[in-house]
Amino acid sequence: MTLLRQLLLGVIGLAAGGTIAAGVYAFLAIIGVFVRLIGKTGTREHILLYETVIVLGGILGNLMDLFQLRVPMGEIGGYIFLGVGGLCTGVFVGCLAMSLAETLKALPTLTRRIRLAAGLPYVILSIAAGKLVGSLLYFWRGMAA
Repeated sequence: MTLLRQLLLGVIGLAAGGTIAAGVYAFLAIIGVFVRLIGKTGTREHILLYETVIVLGGILGNLMDLFQLRVPMGEIGGYIFLGVGGLCTGVFVGCLAMSLAETLKALPTLTRRIRLAAGLPYVILSIAAGKLVGSLLYFWRGMAA
């Protein structure tokens, strides 16, 4: 009875997780994150590679989170991996935010409201720099622990 119950819970958990993951990826595809990245980098000929990397990233990320896999790479290697991973995550979140803003047409509304004719890239850069400084202070002062 216990084994059957565990198997049933495992199947339900995997089905629910798959449904959530599919919803997240569908959301990212609908708002155009992937299309925008492909367009900006000019790498349309590598669409199959993009699809493969996106799916593998989702699968490996879920496996590492679920089973809490440790990747032994030493202290220095760990810091380098953490820095590169943080940079990639920041770029992705930035792309996601910009795609959402374009989808919702928030930036044109903002520029009309504050009568901003030029300098929008500087406004966006200032917002991103403020977020960066706030995050660095948050972790530097030990508030995350």
